[in-house]
Amino acid sequence: MATQQFDPKLAITPIHLPDNKPSNAAQQTEQENDGYAHTSTRIVLATLNAKFIHASFGLRYLYANLKELKSCAKIKEFVIQTRPIDIVEQILAAKPEIVGFGVYIWNIVETTNVVSLLKVVAPEIKIVLGGPEVSYETEQQAIVQSADYVITGAADLSFYKLCKDIFNKTEPEQKVLNAKPVALTDIELPYQYYSDEDLKNRLLYVEASRGCPFKCEFCLSSLDTASNPFELELFLEQMEILYQRGARNFKFIDRTFNLNIKTTMQIMQFFLDKMSDDLFLHFEVVPDHLPRKLKELLTQFPEGSLQFEIGIQTFDPQVQANISRKQNNAKSKENLIWLKDNTNAHIHADLIFGLPGETFESFRDSFNELYQCRPHEIQLGILKRLKGSPIIRHTQAFDLRFNPLPPFNILSTDRVDFSTMQLVNRFARYWDMISNSGRFKHSLPHILADNPFDDFLAMTNWLFEKTGQTHQINLKRLYELVSQAVEALFPERHQLVISKIEKDYAASKLKSRFDTLKLYAEQQTESTSQNKFAQRQQRHLS
Repeated sequence: MATQQFDPKLAITPIHLPDNKPSNAAQQTEQENDGYAHTSTRIVLATLNAKFIHASFGLRYLYANLKELKSCAKIKEFVIQTRPIDIVEQILAAKPEIVGFGVYIWNIVETTNVVSLLKVVAPEIKIVLGGPEVSYETEQQAIVQSADYVITGAADLSFYKLCKDIFNKTEPEQKVLNAKPVALTDIELPYQYYSDEDLKNRLLYVEASRGCPFKCEFCLSSLDTASNPFELELFLEQMEILYQRGARNFKFIDRTFNLNIKTTMQIMQFFLDKMSDDLFLHFEVVPDHLPRKLKELLTQFPEGSLQFEIGIQTFDPQVQANISRKQNNAKSKENLIWLKDNTNAHIHADLIFGLPGETFESFRDSFNELYQCRPHEIQLGILKRLKGSPIIRHTQAFDLRFNPLPPFNILSTDRVDFSTMQLVNRFARYWDMISNSGRFKHSLPHILADNPFDDFLAMTNWLFEKTGQTHQINLKRLYELVSQAVEALFPERHQLVISKIEKDYAASKLKSRFDTLKLYAEQQTESTSQNKFAQRQQRHLS
């Protein structure tokens, strides 16, 4: 693989819509290589990110491997909140001949709308799709019907070949093209195509390896045969270049970062030697694989520098066996507790509800066991049917019923009915708002007693009955609701909880005074405000 050095001439230049609001506007990234003379953009690489802060790693890989075609290619990134018709307008402004879209579970609906519009307005443009969402069950998808080509699998090199064939009028007859496996030594790394603005304002995705040796059936990585590392010296060279350019936020997307401890130690030591107050590293780690020498290294990282995403998913041995997940539960718990007690790492642990064989009761047990390990966050996910994942082999045996629309979440199983699934969805949403947000750091431990799942479930039911909402609850109002819920459900804890909520409220930096909060349930008074439907008309009369 060729060694890459950062060339300022290749820097990405972000261009925003006129309102200059990145969080709402289409965020476009243009890449130009001034070393090649060109007068037009023939290829646009596009995707719709979930948020502006995300930067598409996949598009940068495609761009890095376009060879001589880089001179006539641009990356344009948008966010899913942007209107499809506005995205089409932005793409057409570049006058491309080929548009390649990265398609994922989080953007499939919006990208389908964009592609459909694009084909109506400019049918002569060749539309190429790629990404995990179109790599499996390809032919049945509506977006594929509107596209010219789909590349399934790793398209790092295949996209370049297809573009060459299109330009040479030798394009393939078949629509669906299966990319051949890519040797990591054959591809160019994409890190120089993070712009200076990316380094300042966005998450930087990096990978020291690809693939996963584990076979957890809910995950697409279970289709991999192994975890394959990039050449370590070259990878660290690229990290050095990013660091020297000012990068301080590195999110590793390796599925099993701590699988090869020797490599893990070298990468961790590389960053430890460069430690500063603003350096932040995010890793996904295997919970039952923390040998002593790695633990010793982890204790040296200061507060605010490490985040570990740790997939537990379930502690139930039978459910683990159903989904081919191998995990030493005792060692995983021991390591979680050790990390919390002996390191400054922020611990984000995952559970999944709706797995084959999981019951409401077994999930409650897993939650309570994980809560006792005291991670900073417990992310409660609902099982999703990722196209291509082996989880579908259990469909009949466990009566798995999935939402036919994105995000293809589980609706019911033979053990969990639809209403219970909805209940856990609400539980997960409120848990994210109250616990994972860190807004109730002082009060929540005093709200939950010996059975945290049942206590928070009672709060979930009270909050939903009171508000009918799981979104768009004003933060001040949320503090009031939590206090009122404790008063109604656990009155013996209420006075202590109020004193803790006052600490949490002070930390929130909200402008209103704590003594103005309605911390006790009050009789609801009927609103005497003007009918909202008449307000617009009234403004025209005044």
